[in-house]
Amino acid sequence: MDRKSLLAKIPMFESLPPEDLALLESRLEEKSLPADTAVFTQGEPGDSLFVIQEGSVEVALEQGKRKLVLANLHEGQYFGEISLLDGGVRSATVRTLKPTLLLALDRQDFGEFLTSKPRAALSILAEMGERMRQTNELMSRQVSKNVLEEAEEKLTFGQRVADKVAAFGGSWGFIGVFGGIMLFWMVLNAFDRISWDVYPFILLNLCLSTIAALQAPVIMMSQNRQASKDKLLAQNDFQVNLKNELGIEAMLRSQQEILHRLAMLERTQGQGGKPTAST
Repeated sequence: MDRKSLLAKIPMFESLPPEDLALLESRLEEKSLPADTAVFTQGEPGDSLFVIQEGSVEVALEQGKRKLVLANLHEGQYFGEISLLDGGVRSATVRTLKPTLLLALDRQDFGEFLTSKPRAALSILAEMGERMRQTNELMSRQVSKNVLEEAEEKLTFGQRVADKVAAFGGSWGFIGVFGGIMLFWMVLNAFDRISWDVYPFILLNLCLSTIAALQAPVIMMSQNRQASKDKLLAQNDFQVNLKNELGIEAMLRSQQEILHRLAMLERTQGQGGKPTAST
């Protein structure tokens, strides 16, 4: 895919005319990286947009030893557009998955392009406004999911039985029923004529031991599954919170950039520039 087509696939630039895309294309710089190499890391200053011409990269959020993979990007996709707009720090770490050829657009070159092309600047602002609307719509939707229902749907018959046994075995109903059976057993065996398990109730002790031996692993199976459910809930909460945080951060940055670009256009008009875009 040629460079102009790659630029045209980026939402910020898709509405630009061919001559403006050609001008942007001339400002791109090639950057070739081997596999498993960091393009940039989370927290470092950023000033470039990258377009993948060949290869693929992994976008991840790193917090200490934990890593959450946000996306795997391939040929024709792009990343780093937020830092291109505001020059802030990188919000994620990007690492190549295989030998990759990138096209980099520097923030300074991008600023000079906007200053020389007021119509293109207005077009880019319109695209950014549309992306903000999409972000607002995304933030208003429910992004969480019921991981417990998904886990329940995957349970086998044996696992469902184990959960039922564990739920009944840890209830007052079980204590009452089992206590009643034991009392009934001991009362009946107190009479010599109908007794089958005389004091000290050896058969009853054997039954109790057998039930306890069978019940213990079943309850442990259910407890282990509950621990897995808790882990799924914690992971889901983390991902939802992270998604919300990144979405809000991107929305605020977009708003700030729109105000910055509007101020730049006003200064351009004050210095004699006449944007040709129609309202």
